[in-house]
Amino acid sequence: MKNESARLAALEHRMMGSPDDRDWLAGYGSRYLELGCGRGHFLVAKAKADPDGAYIGAEGRSSIVLRALEMIEAEGLYNARCIPQYIESPEDWFSEGELDGIYLNFSDPWPKARHEKRRLTSRSYMEGYRTILKQGGFVECKTDNDGLFQFTKEEGLACGFVLEEQAEDLHDTIFSAKKFMTQYEHRFQLLGKPIHYCRFLCP
Repeated sequence: MKNESARLAALEHRMMGSPDDRDWLAGYGSRYLELGCGRGHFLVAKAKADPDGAYIGAEGRSSIVLRALEMIEAEGLYNARCIPQYIESPEDWFSEGELDGIYLNFSDPWPKARHEKRRLTSRSYMEGYRTILKQGGFVECKTDNDGLFQFTKEEGLACGFVLEEQAEDLHDTIFSAKKFMTQYEHRFQLLGKPIHYCRFLCP
């Protein structure tokens, strides 16, 4: 079996290596970003269900993003690619109003107060999301962490987003967001653990 670096190199055509690698997005009517896509199960499921939409997953752990890239390759998906790095400023990667939606699935809660700014739903991040989202675009968040759930709702509202949907237990609702699950989410559902969920609209 090829080593990790060689396997990643062989999948460069499935990557967005820099903000300049966005030409492929022009062929799609809608564009979505998943920050922290993990092994790509959610990303691939969304891309398969919506071939007219472009799906970008960002993941900084090379051994993990490799799994996502290999899944995209195995499925032969042209509408999904990965950014193989952590993104601190999404607005540096995408133009104003370029995205239709952003998915934040089980982001690191960074529970200590001094790490608050690292949370992907902190005010600085949410303000950046507003820049790159179209009017009417969305941010969808799923978490099993009570503190992050409350923090996310407060930060989103403080940044002027409209809280369209929220649930303490997503899978006890009729919201369509429960149709597409991450590996974590599927595991938690089997254990009967509630998944907190909220969806913001960009005004």
